[in-house]
Amino acid sequence: MNNTFERLSQLLMQEYKFSRDRLSMETALEGLGIDSLGTVELLWRIEEIFLIKVPVNTANLLTLGDVVRCIDKLVALQLRAAPAAGKQPISRAA
Repeated sequence: MNNTFERLSQLLMQEYKFSRDRLSMETALEGLGIDSLGTVELLWRIEEIFLIKVPVNTANLLTLGDVVRCIDKLVALQLRAAPAAGKQPISRAA
């Protein structure tokens, strides 16, 4: 199973007290009782845990699978951007 899904599941079980059997990639956030405000709060925690910045527009996050794919995409983008941000110009001594 996806490591991101496992980490998200742990968050949901520990902080939201959901049982493991309620959580799958197809589980709707609404089905868990997570409304739009709850989604924003969840995304704040995801930002802290995964060290990413989630865009404001989250209307397409309807299932746990959507959230996992969003996290994976943002982590991958961050990893691609990190080397470029960390590059230092090379000074050549004459």
